[in-house]
Amino acid sequence: MVDVELSQPPFSLLDAAGREHARRGMDIACFERGEILLDTGQPGEFLYLIHRGEVAEVDPTLPDATARIGLYTDGDVFGAISIINGQSRYRFIAEQECVCYLVPKVLFQQLCRACPEFDDYFRQSLARKARRLMEKRAQGGVTMAGFMLAKVRDCMRTPRRLKADTDIAEAVAELNRHHADSLLVEGEDGHGMLTKTDLLNAMVLEGASRQTPVGGLARYALITVVPAQYLFEALVLMTRRQVARVVVLEEGVPVGVVELTDVLSYFSSRSYVVSLQVEQAPDLEALAEASRRTPELVSALMAQGVKLRFAMELLAALNGRIIHKAWTFCVEAPYRRASCLMVMGSEGRGEQVLKTDQDNGLIVEDDLDWPDAGDTVQRFSDALATLGYPPCPGYIMVSNPQWRGSVSEWQARIVRWVAARDGDSLMKLAIMLDAHAVAGNAALLDRVRETLFDHCADDELLLSYFARAALRFSTPLTLFGSLKKPQHGIDIKKGGIFPIVHGVRTMALERRIKATSTFARLDALVEDGRLKRRFADDVGEALALFSELRLKGQLAEEESSGQGRDRVVVQALSSLERDLLRESLHIVKDLKQRLSHRYHLEYA
Repeated sequence: MVDVELSQPPFSLLDAAGREHARRGMDIACFERGEILLDTGQPGEFLYLIHRGEVAEVDPTLPDATARIGLYTDGDVFGAISIINGQSRYRFIAEQECVCYLVPKVLFQQLCRACPEFDDYFRQSLARKARRLMEKRAQGGVTMAGFMLAKVRDCMRTPRRLKADTDIAEAVAELNRHHADSLLVEGEDGHGMLTKTDLLNAMVLEGASRQTPVGGLARYALITVVPAQYLFEALVLMTRRQVARVVVLEEGVPVGVVELTDVLSYFSSRSYVVSLQVEQAPDLEALAEASRRTPELVSALMAQGVKLRFAMELLAALNGRIIHKAWTFCVEAPYRRASCLMVMGSEGRGEQVLKTDQDNGLIVEDDLDWPDAGDTVQRFSDALATLGYPPCPGYIMVSNPQWRGSVSEWQARIVRWVAARDGDSLMKLAIMLDAHAVAGNAALLDRVRETLFDHCADDELLLSYFARAALRFSTPLTLFGSLKKPQHGIDIKKGGIFPIVHGVRTMALERRIKATSTFARLDALVEDGRLKRRFADDVGEALALFSELRLKGQLAEEESSGQGRDRVVVQALSSLERDLLRESLHIVKDLKQRLSHRYHLEYA
């Protein structure tokens, strides 16, 4: 008999005897990534209940860009239609290694006959699913799951090319002939981007003639992606870099262009409604109105099943744009060009979904004369509070003189922190490691970070002190490896999130990795040879699970009392969630053991 919790629909519709009958007749099977579990036209032999992993539902009759019509993950069931109708209409493919409970056809039919509500559940679900599929085809759109899986190649258009000596008149004619908004200019130093706006500005503002060659008007510092990247990554990149298009490169050669209008026509989401409001905000009041919509966006993304890592990236980009915009409202242009505003903590790592406290600092050029800097940054801190970012309880803010200074002052601080090696100094080093530039001259932060690497990366004793914090909190597992279940819940931040974030941060410091996101640091550690891909993926999945459970708790708490929380009540989780949580905490335990061995913390 398979030991599986059946307290969720549709199995919760069965009585106790029916659930017991189901358990006794179930089997369990593992499927490799890319393996077809059920193919088009194949007779239905099982109802599948996913224990772990993801399965895509594909309509082979549709083009690749729209072929995915569904995505099933932990706790979902599929395969009923193939049993009810005698054969499968669609193909089901494992998107990653997955484990499924199998309900044989005969057992499924017995359960349906014994419990009409159980039978109705599947028939009603199939009807609703068919309606959604018809609506999608009629509208020519894609589901959220389909969008999250779409690749750049699915949405790129063929680039229009011109030689650098082509004149403006011919360039405008080329744009009109192909109803295009941009052209690629082939110059001596490679390809450059030329848009309608560039041509208009050249003629109206710079006095260029119709015969002016376009080579000197193009911009050659291209923002690029590759065909195999997720379309969502291109969307995030355009949001971060404030551009309306990216160039698609394959082996260094431009093969396509992805326009913002193409992405919007491919998929329409609230993210761009908020993004456009942010970009078009003429003052702080309008910016605050746009900022207040981000919690609504978070709830929408979660409700539609968006993977948390993608949601984090998008929300980090939007928060970065909001903070950048507020900075431009408060600080005059000459000071913005000679300084770097940085965000830190979870905001710096791009791992904060809901708005958090202000965690920011300021680096200025050594020779900058800014007499009213204190008053200016105080106005900025007040503006952030208006936008929904409350002051930091630890006063890690630009309005605190200790968190602003010239490049030389910051470098001197780092040297003092390294020499002190006490808890406060090590915390400040960790904060600076996560710093991410959101406005101004990012090169100033790069200079400060290089000083940090120079003084820390090869210091074995300091790395040992630094890593010790990852072992500070106990992992909420019993002596026998099962979940602890206190009535008030386990602290998922201390027990799961912090050990991963700080442990990976320590390894990134040792290897001089500049990425600030924990997920990006894991990828870099794999490329560096410090971690095996499988373990790094497991650590990333564990962090994503902890963050999602924490976020769900915070959203629920905010609805009831307006306050977030870090505790997860194990008893309130489904069986599948408890299994995943236990496995993820064992990953944390493994990571701690590796840190202990590498940095000699056995007796810490």
